[in-house]
Amino acid sequence: MSAFKWDKFFSDQAKNMKPSPIRELLAYTKKPGIISFAGGNPDPFIFPIAEFAGASVILGRNGTDVLQYGATDGYEPLKTFISNWMAPRMGRVTGSDEILITTGSQQGMDLLSAALINKGDAVVVEDPTYPGAIHTMRNRGARFVTVPCDSDGMITDLLPEKLKEARENNLTVKFIYTIVNFQNPSGAVLSGTRREKLLEIAKEHDLIIFEDDPYGHLRFEGKNEPTIFSMDDTGRVVYACSFSKILAPGARVAWIAGDAEIIRKMVLVKQGVDMCTSVVAQALVAQYCAEGHLDRFLPKIIKHYSKKRDGMAEAFKKHLPPEVEYRVPNGGFFFWLRIPGIDTKELFLKGIERGVAFVNGPAFFANGGGEDCLRTCFTFASQADLDEGAARLALAIKDMRQEG
Repeated sequence: MSAFKWDKFFSDQAKNMKPSPIRELLAYTKKPGIISFAGGNPDPFIFPIAEFAGASVILGRNGTDVLQYGATDGYEPLKTFISNWMAPRMGRVTGSDEILITTGSQQGMDLLSAALINKGDAVVVEDPTYPGAIHTMRNRGARFVTVPCDSDGMITDLLPEKLKEARENNLTVKFIYTIVNFQNPSGAVLSGTRREKLLEIAKEHDLIIFEDDPYGHLRFEGKNEPTIFSMDDTGRVVYACSFSKILAPGARVAWIAGDAEIIRKMVLVKQGVDMCTSVVAQALVAQYCAEGHLDRFLPKIIKHYSKKRDGMAEAFKKHLPPEVEYRVPNGGFFFWLRIPGIDTKELFLKGIERGVAFVNGPAFFANGGGEDCLRTCFTFASQADLDEGAARLALAIKDMRQEG
């Protein structure tokens, strides 16, 4: 490190930035022999490598366009595919000016935050919620109003009182952020009744809803609930989804849909960030989808991840002590565990000693909490490692109990 003094040059935002709690923890998972339930990674062994490689024919066919700068709002063939493919979920075919292609869903989150949040504004989030959202919104100056969750998602009956308290504390609430399907980390699905209630409250209080849905296509059983976007007739719902979980995260291609006015503002922000998402990546994804591979791939990964979900459920039932509380999710990537009386930050270190990693609960709480909770991901580990990792977690819990 040089002797140059950088501190006086940093912006206020840079000075107040905090590292992503999950990214910090992932460094521990690189140790030899660690079974990682930590990162929310898809299984690389099921990536559609041959089919995606085959989509490179688009380079030979349209290389002069694909290798050029592209429109900030996205590659038109991909936007057209998304509009038509998502129409049953969205309730209609969305227009080209209502869709923005982003470099991963995290960028969509950041662009929306940049377009809406002034320093000190508040965002309503679920308690717990995705740490990446907390990190991104906090970096844009957001404060948080937290609403507890249960098996049916955000407890919307508590929201009006939370909004009242925010007003009394002179907070300007800009939008409500909700992960509607197989929530990260809890695995909960926001019920149809609560989706209706959430939209009703948003209308009453004149708020925007940011409906984040990266796991909605990964349902193992049961029926899909309608998107909040499809219920809305006011234009206040912004919907986000991604190819990261249903194709491959390395593509870094996601999309966000909403009223043309907010999409236009986000396009202007994006012009100052990266000008456009990689046209090569967008074209490869568009060609892959146009050839029908996505529709053929989805049933395969649903079956594959369903078996892994069952493997983790069986391993937990076999190895974990009875006081550990959890629900078996109907889709997505995660189990959410509560271990009464255990500090999971300390348990994490015990887990590393025993050779297993997870993400401790406090990372998912915007305003503190979750000390006795943790998240595990079942998609990345092998079936054998799901069992062995659960056994190691049980030993780490036993170590904590003995020391306590």
